[in-house]
Amino acid sequence: MSNVLEHYHFLHEIPELGFEEFKTSAYIAEQLERAGLKVTRGINKTTGIVAEIDSGVPGPVLALRADMDALGHIIDGQPCARHTCGHDGHSSVVLTAAQEMLKEGTVKKGRLKLLFQPAEELGAGALSMIEGGALDDVEMILGFHLRPLEECQVGQAVPAVIYSACSTLEATIKGVPAHAARPHLGVNALDAAVQAVQAVNTIHLAPGLTWSVKATRFLCDAGVTNSVPDEARVVWDLRSQENAPMEVLKAKVTQAILNSVAAVGATADVVVLKEMPAAEIHDEATDIIRAAISEVLGESGLTQAKTTPGSEDFFYYPVKCPQVKAGFWGLGTNLVPGLHHPDMHFDINSLEIGVNIFKACVRRVLG
Repeated sequence: MSNVLEHYHFLHEIPELGFEEFKTSAYIAEQLERAGLKVTRGINKTTGIVAEIDSGVPGPVLALRADMDALGHIIDGQPCARHTCGHDGHSSVVLTAAQEMLKEGTVKKGRLKLLFQPAEELGAGALSMIEGGALDDVEMILGFHLRPLEECQVGQAVPAVIYSACSTLEATIKGVPAHAARPHLGVNALDAAVQAVQAVNTIHLAPGLTWSVKATRFLCDAGVTNSVPDEARVVWDLRSQENAPMEVLKAKVTQAILNSVAAVGATADVVVLKEMPAAEIHDEATDIIRAAISEVLGESGLTQAKTTPGSEDFFYYPVKCPQVKAGFWGLGTNLVPGLHHPDMHFDINSLEIGVNIFKACVRRVLG
């Protein structure tokens, strides 16, 4: 019997935020070492792990990537970490596949690298792995993600999930404090922030492009109710199906914020909190995944490629390392009510399908 559910249940109970996956990475590394894989811990002085199966025979270098971090939530007023994006499932699948492939002698030529990456949700984990040299010798990298029920059901898999670019911008808006009885002596940062939100809402890109921008956080409190607040912070979430329009959108949003707050006498400092590039997927990698899905699930289990407004820091790998061919697929798990929902859950028995699809991919490249 596969160990995937054993790994999943353990990892699910120890959710940890990005770059804090200490228990998670320790468990994964110990399991890999116990199976006999060569393991390097602490990639780029983080919780990142690289494990390797070397056939000893010349051939390509293929990498499988899994993310490890959980999401931060505020539930019943209490901050907590919770696995609501399925990264515990991702790690369990790649860990189990690695154990089984070493035991079965799947890698007959070249080398297989297993990347267990921290901090995907922060948009910083893939960059950290790249900086740590994890992709220096890799020719192809494959990743995957559990899919929501409306996209893909158990018994199905998506050969290519085409993610969007995203950027998170924060504006710190400065006004001038004053007594609420004498507002003419101050500059109300709350008013300026409202102006900024409305100004950003008037932005337009070309109608043929797929994009969105919306305010997602608004913080302003003078500490009392009879004072004009002198500071407000607003966060915007930006999305674009392509990378080039994202640069245009960021510039338009920044200018709209600066101009609108200046109109009421305030100033703003706009910074990018995090960003992830749009998908860059290679046909060769997708063809391998498509064939593997058909082998495991039959033609009826193979869906069309799907586009999503979600984002993935996985795509820093092909963007920053253009010599690496990237493929990214989706596993049907009957996931509801949705990714990042505090009560997200899915059919965990579907993880076994993920193990088998990854093994079929590796056989096609290194078998």
